This record gives sequence, C-alpha cells and structure tokens, in this order.
Amino acid sequence: MAVFQYEALTETGEAHSGVVDANTAKEARDKLRQQKYYVTSIHAIDEKGAVARNLLPQLFRRQRLEELAILTRQFATLVDAGIPVVEALSALVDQAETPALETVLRQVREKVRGGSSLADALTEHEEYFNDLYVNMVRAGEASGNLDIALTRLASYAQRQYKLRGRVTAALAYPIIMCIVAVGVVVFLLLVVIPKVEEMLTDIGKPLPLPTWILVTVSGFIADFWWLGLALIVGGYVAFRFAVATDRGRLAYDDALLKIPIVGQLFRKQAVSRFAVTFSTLLASGIPVLQALSIVKRVVNNKVLENTIEEVHGRIMAGTDISTPIKKSGVFPPVVGYMIGIGEESGKLEQMLEKVAEAYDEELEVTTQKMTSLLEPIMILVLAAVVGFIVLSAILPIMDIAGGL
Repeated sequence: MAVFQYEALTETGEAHSGVVDANTAKEARDKLRQQKYYVTSIHAIDEKGAVARNLLPQLFRRQRLEELAILTRQFATLVDAGIPVVEALSALVDQAETPALETVLRQVREKVRGGSSLADALTEHEEYFNDLYVNMVRAGEASGNLDIALTRLASYAQRQYKLRGRVTAALAYPIIMCIVAVGVVVFLLLVVIPKVEEMLTDIGKPLPLPTWILVTVSGFIADFWWLGLALIVGGYVAFRFAVATDRGRLAYDDALLKIPIVGQLFRKQAVSRFAVTFSTLLASGIPVLQALSIVKRVVNNKVLENTIEEVHGRIMAGTDISTPIKKSGVFPPVVGYMIGIGEESGKLEQMLEKVAEAYDEELEVTTQKMTSLLEPIMILVLAAVVGFIVLSAILPIMDIAGGL
C-alpha cells in the first residue's frame, strides 16, 4: 500500500490538502470521494521524498520534543490497552497535528502492516526517531514490554523538553537585554548624535572630546553599516563551517564549558542528559556498551562525546565504568563515585537516575543564580553606555548655555 498526497475541494468549495494511503491512485480518489472531497491533484509519495517535501518548512527547526513526548505517551497507552500496533498507529495518524508527522506515521504503519518490525520501520525516519528511540523500541519488542519502553521514552522526551526549556528561558533574558541595548545605542548614535553635531556645526562651536568620539563613531556606522553587516554574516558563516568539523566543534564546546557561570549551566545540562539517557537505556535492557554508543550521540557536546568514547574503549579493555569517568576531568567527581556505588550494588540505573535528579535541581539553582547576577551587571553596563552618550550630547549644550 502506498501513500498519496492530494489537493481537493470540499462540497462548499473550500480548498483542502492532506495525505491518504491506498493501493492505487484510483482507490485513493474513491476514498476521498466517499469523504466528500473532490480531488484536483494527487500523486504518490515515495519513501524518501515524502519527508523531504513535507518537512521543507521545518528544515531549520529542531525536533519538537513536546510533540514527540505526547505522541509516544498516546502510543504507550494504546499498546498497554491491548490494541495491536497497526491499529494504534492508525489512531495516531488521525491525531497527528502536522502533515509531516501524519505522513511519517502512515509510512511507519504501512511498513509494520507489511511485516516489518516497528523498530525497523522507525529507523527510516531519523528526523523524528533517533537511535535512542529506535533501540528502546527494539528492546521493548524483543522483551514483549513495548508499552513499558514507550512509557519510558515518553517520560524521557518530556524531561528533555523541560530541561531544554529551562536553559532556553535562562538565556532568553540576557539575549533580549543585549538586543535592546544594541537597539538603543544605535538609535542614539544614528538619530540623536547627528542632530547635536548639526546644531554645533551651525553655531561654529568646537566639539568636546566625548562628543567628537561619538560623532566619529556615528559617522562610521552611517557610512559603513554594510561592512558591519557583511562581517556579521561572514563571521556567522565561518563559524558554522568551523563547528561542522570535529576539531572546530571540539574547540567550541570546550570554550563553551569554560565560560564563567554559563559554562556551568551547559555542563550540568549535559551531565543530566547523560545520566537520564544512560539510565533509561539500561532500564530497557540495552547492554552497557551499546547504551554508551547511543548516549555519545545524545549529549550534544563534543568534549563529553570524546570522554564517553574513551570510557567505552576502557570498558572494552576490561575496566569498570566509574574509573575512567572519575579520571576524565570532564565529569564532576561525584558522578564517578555514584556510578561506582551503583555498579557495586547492582543498582546502576537507580543511581544514574539520582544523578540526573540532583543535576536537574542544580541546574535550576544555577539558572536562578545566573539570572540574578547577569541582570544587575547588564543594567549597569547599559546605563553606563547610555549615560556616556547622553553626557556627550549634553556637554556641548551646557557649554553653549554657559557662554550665553
């Protein structure tokens, strides 16, 4: 059975588009006609071209963890209720909020209906289902506990969504403040200062040094704004090319972790992601070495990725997990000790979960601390810059008033 994308008109003449599965285009038209849709165009969606066409507006958007968490939670509930996987997927297709997700779920359903395992069907859609998701589903299918695996995946996705939201919220305030500060300064330099200069030129009054500096800067920005824009765009493109390489990404992530306060925020986020992902995989019955290989691609930090790769190699050589983590210098010492205790007691998953919970709490505290520190600093800096500009504009006016 194939998947067809169509455009049609309703009985009232309104435009409608979507996807439908059928064996042939004629069968697809008949299905749509029964639903009182009058087809204007229809074409089959090939396996790989479907996602590319439907996800075109989302190419530069990250995977929506919240959407995935809700989808997985619904899937787990349906499977736990004893509903066959194909029928559960059909229910999810009806509830899909975006055409892209609907197309993906239809294709997964057709693969499963054709005899493929759910994990193999999900593998073809990496833009939604990463290695972690696929391997946990595979483990759930093998053990007969697919509903449990899906429930864990839903909890994991929801937790990661909240974690990302916390970090984003913490960084939003300083970013907005910087944008506002730049906007205010540019407005003063390009609108206020030129008028002051024009007034002083008409009077024939020499410019005080601070005013002369601002006038010079204002003139440079007005004449060479395109150069600044080119430098920003060129710098961004060069940065993207640099971080696309392993060496550049390693240097960037290393520098990111060393930034005061902000670096601690990213480090704790990465450690929390490592712990909760590792714990979730182990609890699903995935072997340690395979779990580490998956975790390595999830931490989203090249420094930690290289460290996990080294831990993986040490374990293959016969050592335990905690020793190379303790010696890495990247993970906080407490993480290595808690993992060691978990290995000795046979409760590694539970200890990793405790590590994740502890670092989630620390992340919240660090977020509040960073916000409380950055807020007064940025206000003072902005006040100093604006104050200097205003003073430079007032000085010549005061000189004129004094002369009168």
